[in-house]
Amino acid sequence: MNDITFFTRFESDILAGRKTITLRDESEAHFKQGQVLRVGRYEDDKYFCTINVLSVTPIQLNALTEEHARQENMTLDELRHVIGEIYPGVTQLYAITFAVISS
Repeated sequence: MNDITFFTRFESDILAGRKTITLRDESEAHFKQGQVLRVGRYEDDKYFCTINVLSVTPIQLNALTEEHARQENMTLDELRHVIGEIYPGVTQLYAITFAVISS
């Protein structure tokens, strides 16, 4: 069983180190710095890597910056659109910074 999942479309960016954060809602704000997590694909829960959580920081949707977008490997407009699709109506997010430690 995996500890956290990502949509399949993000797998290659994560493995290549182009995506180094994930923005989640309160239901996934429980992760802690230093945790090692098994990562699976959301669609089929297939394991694809292990990550180390570097930080978990609360952030408001309207406070997202170009730097957050860069860490997500997208533009700020794309990032806001994706967050709106995944978490409609949610304004309180948590930026989970991570590093891949094995795949």
